[in-house]
Amino acid sequence: MKYTFCLPAVLALALFTTGPIQAEEARQAPAADSVHLNGQAIKGKVVETMNAGGYTYLQLDSDQGKVWVAIPETKVEKGKEVTASPGMVMANFESKTLKKTFDVIVFSPGLAGSGSAMGAKNKSMMGGMGKADSFEAAMMAESGAKSPHGSMGGAMGGAAAMAPQSGGSSTAIVPAAEVKVDKATGENGQTVADCFNKAKELNNKTVQVRGKVMKISKMIMGKNWVHLQDGTGNPMKNTHDLVVTTMAAPAKNSIIVMEGTLHADKDFGAGYRYDAIIEDAVVK
Repeated sequence: MKYTFCLPAVLALALFTTGPIQAEEARQAPAADSVHLNGQAIKGKVVETMNAGGYTYLQLDSDQGKVWVAIPETKVEKGKEVTASPGMVMANFESKTLKKTFDVIVFSPGLAGSGSAMGAKNKSMMGGMGKADSFEAAMMAESGAKSPHGSMGGAMGGAAAMAPQSGGSSTAIVPAAEVKVDKATGENGQTVADCFNKAKELNNKTVQVRGKVMKISKMIMGKNWVHLQDGTGNPMKNTHDLVVTTMAAPAKNSIIVMEGTLHADKDFGAGYRYDAIIEDAVVK
């Protein structure tokens, strides 16, 4: 059986895409003899460690024996006691970068208690579909993508499991609709198109946007992700659909004004990059 990984991030996802396994990187056979590792956190002393292709490969001396674990690239010292979060078990995994085949390896979203399931850059949070084991698992829930196991995260929602389905932020964009909404009248009022066209100018500034709620993904990484359209922007460039994160839960198809901080070129990793996104918004 052959698996293709286009991640790097994610953390998945992938996850993990601050540095993915390339398409030709992975080849595996069923890990039937390693079922005892499925869904299990792995705690042990780091016997060996190496970095390649955006991953850190660790051999842990654990209660389950000596186990190889791959996590998003993270600085880990030999001899240190660590706990790797549950991940997907793979057998006969060939790393082209390392020129090494692992009889059994677990692709984990990260080290428990490190404050990051994607390494130093990307935080692992709780997703609305249950406990998302990585950033990308949560983001895939926002895009509506599913893992090969039919879930949107969970213990098997690691990078390896989700890479084939993950298309990044582009998969979450809502197609352009026939919408005509007036611009917010506040001093910092902007249209959806303005947010994209003036993203660098508006970066880290408070803006107001009036739009129609086209989609809402609830409690992804502890926030609701709202897609607004107002009839402006270019669908060919995906500048018609603006993502806003908020604790509010506006009804789909409602017309609202949201105010929050605009961030330009926001890269969450795992292919989830936004030319413009408004975060921590409130309904005005």
